[in-house]
Amino acid sequence: MNAPVTARRCAWVGNNALLATYHDEEWGQPVHDGRALWEGLMLEGFQAGLSWVTVLKRREGFRRAFAGFDPVCVAAFDEGDIARLMADPGIIRARRKIEATIGNARALLRMHEQGEDFATFAWSMTPDGPVHNRTGQVQAQSPLSQAMSAALRARGFRFVGPVIVYAWMQAMGMIVDHDPGCIHYPDMAPPEYAARRNSRARG
Repeated sequence: MNAPVTARRCAWVGNNALLATYHDEEWGQPVHDGRALWEGLMLEGFQAGLSWVTVLKRREGFRRAFAGFDPVCVAAFDEGDIARLMADPGIIRARRKIEATIGNARALLRMHEQGEDFATFAWSMTPDGPVHNRTGQVQAQSPLSQAMSAALRARGFRFVGPVIVYAWMQAMGMIVDHDPGCIHYPDMAPPEYAARRNSRARG
């Protein structure tokens, strides 16, 4: 059963029911699927300068417009596709972000061609599992997100600055960053993540 919208959550949720559901069911849960990780990174890029709820409301529109975020399909997009996307009211129509997403699909495919799996690459930055932010402070970036950003840029990715990457790592569960007063804070420490993963594996 979902907690009521009025329950104490991370401050960014506010009283928004859509954000509350996303926070409780998705945000911070470890994602190990490479395609899903790439989709999350692309959506965080579209968020830049906007609120996350703006992206979340359009997530299904993004998925339709970008072929389910299949990198093979997106990498083949051309000027005609860019024109189509720029006319699509179901997404955020920012040409530079659209072009970056296409370029990032091509960068991802180059990684695959070179034998580098995206999920393995991403989680190699946290070899001991999710990193728990125990500072009690809201952070926009960290040395870890700076290192991840640099590694992505070296592989040809764009719109992957350390602030965007930090938000992505939070969302994908690489950084555990619930507020200390959040209802989910006590059970989000790395040992509990490991127990949860092991329980799913046994199931």
